[in-house]
Amino acid sequence: MGEYVLSPTLKRILKKRSKLGIGDVSAATEADIQAYNRSEFKQSTFRKIYRPKDNNIITRTFIIPVTDGAITGYLFEKVRDKAITGQNSLIILFHDGGWMLGNMRKCSAVCSNICNSTGATVLAVDYRLAPQFKFPTPLEDCYEAFLWAAQGARYWKVDPDKIYVMGNCAGGNLAAGVSRLARDRKGPKIAGQILISPVTDGRMRTDSYEKFKDCPTITQKAMTHYIQNYSREPKDILDPMFSPLLAKDLSRLPETLILCADYDPLLDDSMLYAQALQEADTPAKCLVCKDTIHSFIDFPDLEVWKDSMYAISTFIGGRAVSGIEILSKKERMKLDRRPQLVVQ
Repeated sequence: MGEYVLSPTLKRILKKRSKLGIGDVSAATEADIQAYNRSEFKQSTFRKIYRPKDNNIITRTFIIPVTDGAITGYLFEKVRDKAITGQNSLIILFHDGGWMLGNMRKCSAVCSNICNSTGATVLAVDYRLAPQFKFPTPLEDCYEAFLWAAQGARYWKVDPDKIYVMGNCAGGNLAAGVSRLARDRKGPKIAGQILISPVTDGRMRTDSYEKFKDCPTITQKAMTHYIQNYSREPKDILDPMFSPLLAKDLSRLPETLILCADYDPLLDDSMLYAQALQEADTPAKCLVCKDTIHSFIDFPDLEVWKDSMYAISTFIGGRAVSGIEILSKKERMKLDRRPQLVVQ
């Protein structure tokens, strides 16, 4: 069992979060999952945990056509000073939830905070969910949403050469898959991928799965349940589009920034994937955030969230991934005082 040294702030957040979650997902019924995905949550508790930045954020909703259906995309743009010219970067975000959960109110809070902190336009993709839609349908939804967004970028004042894919956990897995599909199908260029604690090996054989199997935000038991429900049959987990780490060719993929927590069952998935990308000559770096847990990227009250937003802002700002580090607040202010890189 892992030893957790958590800050008082994180402990407070986790206590409040327990009132909003679905509990043991492996015991949840289909009705429980649907209720969670539609839930509005208690307003005061929700805002204390996720603290969405609603001011100066413009939101728009789009219907995105996909094979055999349609999905929804939610666009977040920061109100810009009219004196500022040029085009924004676009982050296409694939939400977490083990390919099964997808509460878009929570996702919207995460996106509005990313948009506010980085200045990038953010598109959240509400892909179809397992177990009704199993692998590879959610991945194909995400890829088709990426193609749709790349075509529409000019209408949003987005630079088509600055399109990034991003995701946490299962969303990181989907972002990695979209990058591979874009390479293999000769799709539009992706400027970079931002993977937060991505699932990269569905076999779940690494030491960190055992060491942090009781992580407060994602247990080994829950991950087993998610993988079983996402896959059509056991051999799916050996498919590189399901388990990117098992791919024979990881070359010619977008520059990759990986962020993960040190108390995380997916710590090894993150580090091993970064290493494999580097060995294939794909620029990649894994930054391990200290004294925190899986899904820290959801909680803007955490100092590590601010550190991560700074790293992401620097990455989409054009700095090579090899030069990006997790910096303290004092170091951030000393090394780079550009307003768009200072997390508010």
